[in-house]
Amino acid sequence: MKSYKFLVIALFCVITSCTIDKTDYQAEIGSEVPEYYEFKEAVSLSSGNYKISIEALNGTFFKGYNELHLKIINIQTNQDVSSSEVTFLPILSAADGSKTSCPHNYNLQYVPTNKYFAGYCVFTSESTKANSWKLYVNFTANNQKYDISKDISVEKQSNKNLNMTAFTGKDDKQYVIALVSPQKPKVSENKLVAGIYKYNKPTAPAGVFPDPSQYSYSQVRGYTLKLDPRMPEPSMGNHSSPNNQDLTQQNDGLYHGVVNYTMTGNWTLNLIMINQNGLILKGTVVPTDFTPGEEGVKSELYIDTLF
Repeated sequence: MKSYKFLVIALFCVITSCTIDKTDYQAEIGSEVPEYYEFKEAVSLSSGNYKISIEALNGTFFKGYNELHLKIINIQTNQDVSSSEVTFLPILSAADGSKTSCPHNYNLQYVPTNKYFAGYCVFTSESTKANSWKLYVNFTANNQKYDISKDISVEKQSNKNLNMTAFTGKDDKQYVIALVSPQKPKVSENKLVAGIYKYNKPTAPAGVFPDPSQYSYSQVRGYTLKLDPRMPEPSMGNHSSPNNQDLTQQNDGLYHGVVNYTMTGNWTLNLIMINQNGLILKGTVVPTDFTPGEEGVKSELYIDTLF
């Protein structure tokens, strides 16, 4: 009897994976999930004899994780500036006048082989009429300090494989989890990379705006992100897949694991975040029941994807 039951479930998965819905997902991939690998200038700033160029993938700032390359050029000599100390601070201004930031590198590091300062920024919202982003960049050249700021536009992230989520953990701290890769997964085991960041609550009153101590974030250290991917749509029965690996932190500071997508379509990455002391800070176990015809239950901590 058990064998018959498992056979019925297997047949159901095969049949539903070949429906028109799947074809629609494939068409959506072709039009909405581009892959970007070329860095282009997203914004430029200038002060005195210096031009600052900030590059991002496809020359666009997106909501979520953005790898950034910052170049400083002396426009008189056309030479790159490499010895400068560079700081980078994004500020989000809301309609009510409040100001916040997002996970970012404040002190950028120079990469000699590529001749740029490397960093990242996890924009937590796109730009709107009510919410606007501004970058504050400081650098020192020839013993002179330069402070520059400029409004920027942050676009909606149309690639759900690069989604993010922000939440408060059971330790009352504010966290952000952002997917970094893959941009476009395959029907197979995929290397999954994410960043986990924590807001560092200020310990002293604010100084002169923009005081970086009021907007500080850091990568969390030594956490584990337990992973349970499911297809939550009613036709999929909230089934999972084998050979997934939880995300753990590697030398680059990011969290690496494996997600096995067994077919194209909507997937939910159900997560449980555990700190270095083994305490669950967010997330719940997802039931293992196969539920055809019903929308699947999600963890209290999850990120939706689609490919």
